[in-house]
Amino acid sequence: MTPMPIRARSIAARARRSRTVFACLAAALLIGVPALSRATHASEIPRFAVDASWPKPLPNNWILGQVGGITVDAQGHVWVIHRPRSLTDDEKGAALTPPRSKCCVSAPPVLEFDSDGNLLRAWGGPGEGYEWVGREHGIEVDDKGFVWIGGNAENDNAILKFTLDGKFVMQIGKIAPSKGSNDTTQLGKPAETAIDKEANEIYVADGYGNRRVIVFDATSGTYKRHWGAYGNPPNDDKQAAYDPKAPVSQQFGNPVHCVKIANDGLVYVCDRINDRIQVFRKDGTFVKEWFYEKNTLGNGAVWDIAIWPDPKQTYLLSVDGENNEIRILNRQDGTVVGSFGHSGRNAGQFHWVHAMAVDAKGNVYTAEVDTAKRIQKFKLISDALR
Repeated sequence: MTPMPIRARSIAARARRSRTVFACLAAALLIGVPALSRATHASEIPRFAVDASWPKPLPNNWILGQVGGITVDAQGHVWVIHRPRSLTDDEKGAALTPPRSKCCVSAPPVLEFDSDGNLLRAWGGPGEGYEWVGREHGIEVDDKGFVWIGGNAENDNAILKFTLDGKFVMQIGKIAPSKGSNDTTQLGKPAETAIDKEANEIYVADGYGNRRVIVFDATSGTYKRHWGAYGNPPNDDKQAAYDPKAPVSQQFGNPVHCVKIANDGLVYVCDRINDRIQVFRKDGTFVKEWFYEKNTLGNGAVWDIAIWPDPKQTYLLSVDGENNEIRILNRQDGTVVGSFGHSGRNAGQFHWVHAMAVDAKGNVYTAEVDTAKRIQKFKLISDALR
C-alpha cells in the first residue's frame, strides 16, 4: 500500500476530529430533550404540496356551494357535503327562471370523488321517509358502507344515515326545536360525527346548539352516554364572550365542532371558540387539553382534526379557519411541529377552511365555507408514514 503523505494524514486526522466534535455537539444538543421530541426529529414531519388539478371539473354544469364537511372512506374515496342554498344568483344563474347566465346549477349535496378527482357519485336532498337538513354540516362514511350527515340550521337537530347510493336508513333526532344539552332524544345542530367500529357506536360533536359529545348505537340509534367539557355534565347557561385573559371556560362553547377517535381509544374534541382541543377516554373521562393561538377571537382557532395514518398515529392535523392554516401537532403532547396554509384565494391558500380529511397515503383534503366554496388536495411530499 502506498503510504499517505504527511500533509494528507494531517488533513484526515483533522477531519476525524471534526466529525467527533460534531457528533459530541449533536449529542449534547439532545441532552434534556424529551424522548418523543427526539423521535419526532428522527422521522420526517409531514410536508405537503397543493395539487391544483384536483378535483376535475364537475359534469352537468354543476357548481359547489359552501362545503360543510369532508371525509375519506376505507377505499380512499373522498366524500363531501356542500350547501346548495348558499349559492348566490350569479353563481347559479343557469338555474334561475328565466336563466340569468350560461353557468351554473347546483350539484347534489353529497358527492364522492376518487383520489384523482374523478366524480363517482352524487345524491342527496329531501326525500321520502326522512327530514333533510336546512344547512348541510358534517359527513362521515363508516366501514360498513353507511354515510352519516348532519346540519346546523335553526332546527337541524338530527343526524341522518344513508347507504353509499343515498338510500335512507335511519334518523336520530328530529328537524324540530332542541330540548337542550342533557336531552337524550334530540340533538342540537350537530357539527360532526365519528364511528367507533369496534363498539359499533357513533360519536356526535353536538354542536352549534348543544355543548356536548353524545354517543349512540350505530345500528339501532339507542342513546349510550354524553358529556360536556372536562367530562362534566353540560349546561346551557348563557356564557360570556370568549376572553383570552379570563379563566378558561368550564363548559364547551358553541360550536363543539369536531370529534375524532384514535386507535388507542383517545377521543379528541374541537372546542372551537375557546381555542382548544380537549382529550377524553371513550367513557367521557377527561384526560388533558391543549390551547392554540389563545388570542384568536372571531370564530376561534380549532375547527377540525385529522389523525395521521402512520402505525402509531404520531400526529394530529388541526384546521384553524379563523387564521386559515393547518397545524401539525405531536399527538402525545400537543406541541406544534409544523404548519401550512395562509389566508388567500390562490391554490394552497384558504378562506375559512372549515373541515379536513387525510387518506392512508397521507394526502390531505380540505373544505372551505363562507365565500370560498371549494375543496383542495395537498399531496404528501415527505417520508412521514414510517
